[in-house]
Amino acid sequence: MHADTYRHRGMRRALVEELRRKGIRDERVLAAIGLVPRHLFFDTAFQPHAYQDKAFPIGEGQTISQPYTVAYQTELLQLRPTDRVLEIGTGSGYQCCVLLELTPHVFSIEYNKVLFERTARRLASMGRAPHLFCGDGSMGLPQYAPFDKILVTAGAPVLPRPLLRQLRVGGSLIIPVGDENSQRMMRVVRESEEEFSRQELEEFRFVPLLGQAGWGQPG
Repeated sequence: MHADTYRHRGMRRALVEELRRKGIRDERVLAAIGLVPRHLFFDTAFQPHAYQDKAFPIGEGQTISQPYTVAYQTELLQLRPTDRVLEIGTGSGYQCCVLLELTPHVFSIEYNKVLFERTARRLASMGRAPHLFCGDGSMGLPQYAPFDKILVTAGAPVLPRPLLRQLRVGGSLIIPVGDENSQRMMRVVRESEEEFSRQELEEFRFVPLLGQAGWGQPG
């Protein structure tokens, strides 16, 4: 376990100010970014990159998301401390830790077994305790539904119906939808048992959402 030094905290403060300049307004989200030691999600050799506002490879064909993307998606969730939130794509665990600063009720599912085991060890060593699962995130966690909020951290070809069904009425799904090159961020609100409203937002580029309701199984 590497230390979180005064220098690291200073770099996080600078990152928070950069995100504020780029348009992130929710002070709770900015505070959460300021509290999570992002360098702990990097191998030692790559730690100088930790507080730059960019994505970075973490192995297994996956990336740790750009801090702006993490803050942007988290801001859209409008999390309350009592919300139960489902994250699709645990990845490095960084986004998961940001969510944990806003609510203790975080469920997260990772498709890749190698990443899942590595991240579960990392989060345990950091004293973080989300509910972690390894499996097909595109199908959600029906046994734990309904959720107040669902966050998808991979690009989907279409809105996954299983996730829509696992939203509480009044709850929202934040998900990038598009082709393999770019996706449009969407906020979907469950207005009633059968009705959903959709809002299309900024364009992003994510790794593909694998699984039955995503891009299918890797070949």
